[in-house]
Amino acid sequence: MAHTGTTTDVLIAGAGPVGLSAAAELRRHGVRCRIVDRLPARLPYAKAVGIQPRTLELWDRMGLVRAVLEAAVPMRGQLVFVNGAESARIALALPPEVPYGFAALPQYETERLLEEYLAGLGTSIERGTELASFVQDSDGVTALLRGASGFTEELRVPYLIGCDGAHSVVRKTLGLSYEGGAFPEAYMLGDVVADADWDLPAGYALRSEHRTDDGTLDDVLVCIPLPGAGRYRMSMKVPPELAGPAGSRASPDGPAHGLQGGTGPGLSELQAVVDRLAPGPARLSDLRWSSVFRISHRVVGRYGTGRVFVAGDAAHIHPPTGAQGMNTGIQDAANLAWKLALVVRGEAGPGLLASYDAERRPVGEEVVGRTVRHATRGMEADRDDMTTLLLREAQLLVGYRDGPLAGAPYGPVDAPQPGDRAPDCGGLSTPIAVDPRRLLDVLRDRPGHVALLYGAEATGLSRAVAAARAAAGERLPLEVVALLPRDAEPDSVPAVGAPAYRDAAGEFARIYLPDGATGFVVRPDGQLAARFPLAATTAALTDCLRALSVPLRDPVVA
Repeated sequence: MAHTGTTTDVLIAGAGPVGLSAAAELRRHGVRCRIVDRLPARLPYAKAVGIQPRTLELWDRMGLVRAVLEAAVPMRGQLVFVNGAESARIALALPPEVPYGFAALPQYETERLLEEYLAGLGTSIERGTELASFVQDSDGVTALLRGASGFTEELRVPYLIGCDGAHSVVRKTLGLSYEGGAFPEAYMLGDVVADADWDLPAGYALRSEHRTDDGTLDDVLVCIPLPGAGRYRMSMKVPPELAGPAGSRASPDGPAHGLQGGTGPGLSELQAVVDRLAPGPARLSDLRWSSVFRISHRVVGRYGTGRVFVAGDAAHIHPPTGAQGMNTGIQDAANLAWKLALVVRGEAGPGLLASYDAERRPVGEEVVGRTVRHATRGMEADRDDMTTLLLREAQLLVGYRDGPLAGAPYGPVDAPQPGDRAPDCGGLSTPIAVDPRRLLDVLRDRPGHVALLYGAEATGLSRAVAAARAAAGERLPLEVVALLPRDAEPDSVPAVGAPAYRDAAGEFARIYLPDGATGFVVRPDGQLAARFPLAATTAALTDCLRALSVPLRDPVVA
């Protein structure tokens, strides 16, 4: 057995999209991490395929989004058929200020892009290596790693993140509850090509149902477009001969969830369902892979204990309705990583880590409840208008207003407030750039907190810039950006002592509704931490630091 000292700050178990996202975010913040996975290579399965607009915003800030956009295909809408008749045509249209739409990308491609991004930061997956066991104490975690050859390594690390799926070793070792249930039906998945005569509109998914006279759903076909001509990931109820026993993958904590072992369906089984339910004839070919899939719905009772945390499927599993699972897990990783980074670097107190459970577990519970409701009763079970429903599916309404880090509200009640997502906007100009910038352009590659200080008067902005920097000092990585209103003189933009932009299109003012000279703090995960009058910059930043358990410097009055 090999023994290693503390040369790693965080060990991550599991190299799926969630574990890779956690590693990428940690490395972007300068944290040393190792990521291990028991599999020798990526699985070639298009399991999670939906990419939500909120995930694309996070990847934009990381600098990853261009590669994703070049590999993915747009999701423009969904056709719904019931008993052979079209019952709904849903356009996935979001408000114009939302920078990204819905997209589809096979999970193996998502993993490839994240792995390449992570390698560019100097970290590679240790494949064929699994977390066998661990123990933690007040000072750290001692983990036992086991390689495929039988080689073992004892590793001492400050923190451990379990991104190791529905049957998580990390969750089980912590003894966390994992309450929920399971769907009795099994489903089959297939990655196939439908011939060119199939006339589904480009970028549209298909859901075709058969319901009995009393409204019971007894047959269903769901087709999600994938990159490649005529390629779809199809899911449907499995015939009894392929289903296997209902608890075939049950473990002591109960989840029978995900891809099943054994024989997957062939083209003939998939074709039979398409022949029954597709709105027009389609001949299937080029089956890349297939599997039987079972669905459970569970959420962990706590997202971590001490120095050990769970994320993604290790914390919550649910129906694939609305493509919420992987995206929710990626947001788990983004939420946890910046907090761990501040604590590892000594820039925040360890109490900050309790906010991970406080902010993310309510989100996991809401997603599990909503996806179960949609899977069993349809999206029409929610009474929200279509715009609100789509914003929620896009994960743009996820917020932490009731969380421990949200500052006091300020300004109009309908304005973005602390805990909310920081919306994007366009039309930001500088005296040099010909083309206007988006707010996401301004935030990109700024991994820490960013203070956005909005005001019309250069002298007041300069004082607020100085106050923000002094309050943060060297303890909190805070970058300051000044924003001037659209009627500001262009020559006044560079005169405020910080990178500055003019709200030339008035979009920032329209979306953020500043109450006169107003400041905002954007967290590393793209949520608002604070909103305040510029005259109270010192007090607002002091409160922000207190929420992070950061020792305060002598105040500088704005």
